[in-house]
Amino acid sequence: MIDLKSAPPAHPAALHQSLLPVLPGLEAASLPADAIEVGRIADAWGIKGWFKVLPYSADPEALFSSKRWFLLPTEKGAKTFSGPQLLRVREAKEHSGTVVASAQEFDDRNSAEALRGARIFVARSSFPTVAKDEYYWIDLIGLDVVNREGVALGRVTELLTAGPQTVLVMSYEQSDTDGSNKAAERLIPFVSAFVDDVNLPTRRITVDWQEDY
Repeated sequence: MIDLKSAPPAHPAALHQSLLPVLPGLEAASLPADAIEVGRIADAWGIKGWFKVLPYSADPEALFSSKRWFLLPTEKGAKTFSGPQLLRVREAKEHSGTVVASAQEFDDRNSAEALRGARIFVARSSFPTVAKDEYYWIDLIGLDVVNREGVALGRVTELLTAGPQTVLVMSYEQSDTDGSNKAAERLIPFVSAFVDDVNLPTRRITVDWQEDY
């Protein structure tokens, strides 16, 4: 069985800093080259400095795997710090269907509220190692897809969740009636019945699929 660990797209190439002060408990830092945005801080939780996190994955293992979260300020509303900043996490855990966390030097509700809206990034290298036939979504984006006959079917641009299945969305060029090429999309279920092999080093997925399906 093929399983997926989701992670959102990588951070933008250009990330600008503002002139806002650094909050106590945060350290000015640079985003790692392999930083992946994995969620955002929703609000303070309780009165002891904990805060609620909205993960971008239904399986937020990346949040639990690292004690070093890199923050960028919210893109909407008032900003309370300039980024990127390093947040040293004490503990992150699931609670009543959500994720809550605490961090060093954030010991009361007021300090936690200052983090509201912050975007959370962690280094891809800190993600937990997955089992055989398990993949993080982010690792599949950009892979070329070919069928058993070696025919190129497209390049993965995103993944969709359709009920119990995950679907590969790939882009390719299709010949138009006037002889020109136009962009098109192809969807293939990411299940073992159709996916023969995922080769991350060569960035290729081999599938049992035809162009005219």
